[in-house]
Amino acid sequence: MEVNAARALAGARTCFVGIGLPSTAANLARRTVNPDLVLVYESGTIGSKPTRLPLSIGDGELADTADSVVSVPEMFNYWLQGGRIDVGFLGAAQVDRFANINTTVVRRGPGRPEGRLPGAGGAPEIAANCGQVLMVLRHSRRNFVGTLDFVTTLGHGGGPRDRAALGLPGAGPTAVITDLGVLRPDPLTAELVLTELHPGVTVHQVREATGWDLKEADRIGVTAPPTAAELAALRALKAATHTSPGVSSHHTPAVPAHDTAAAPAHDASALPTLHTPGATAHDTSTAPAAVELAARRSRKDA
Repeated sequence: MEVNAARALAGARTCFVGIGLPSTAANLARRTVNPDLVLVYESGTIGSKPTRLPLSIGDGELADTADSVVSVPEMFNYWLQGGRIDVGFLGAAQVDRFANINTTVVRRGPGRPEGRLPGAGGAPEIAANCGQVLMVLRHSRRNFVGTLDFVTTLGHGGGPRDRAALGLPGAGPTAVITDLGVLRPDPLTAELVLTELHPGVTVHQVREATGWDLKEADRIGVTAPPTAAELAALRALKAATHTSPGVSSHHTPAVPAHDTAAAPAHDASALPTLHTPGATAHDTSTAPAAVELAARRSRKDA
């Protein structure tokens, strides 16, 4: 999956990268099919060349190896909204048939609280403004759903005209790469269809892992197996990450399969911002009250 995701970046000049699987693919692309690829991260780093996989958009490795570091407002207002990024690379917790994304909240069944996810982060702006969007995530009914529990990021809305009607300049999602194959939007309906299978995978397997009646292209291709060089580059990248100072070599305990709050390949670009419904430690909605309280104390002291 990571190898095919990296191959999708061949020929791109700039890529706005999310953390997680998108970051793995983008950094692998720099080491294989596209050495000149300019990696852009939400924290303001342009031209990052990390020696290992970054742990978050705030990882110092990104700034240390960047050609330039700009402010977050400049990153979004000038670079992203200005149409200066070729490709946005996103993950997701849930995806629907029109490549809309949920990374906010999932329902976990009667009597159970909602599963809160990292939130939007920069994904809505990335999906709206990049020339095109690639997505990478593992293929299961938990991730590929008939109806999203929450629409965090617009893919193609409900059909081929929705993006234009909303004035979104980018082409939107052009490929969803999974561990089973590749899905692409139909040119007429914008609905995702199966266009390629990975070696050894069947159409039946993909349909069984999809939460809607997935359509197939008239001719379904088969992706080329990873080469020895691609596998070596991927393994070296992951090995460098595991052996870096301050990075634990212990694996995180697995989350039970029934806990959909931990759906794989969340939109990694959203991880640092933690936009979740309701008040949290990051919720600034209480700031006015805090200012007023401080003002009262100041007046009292005076």
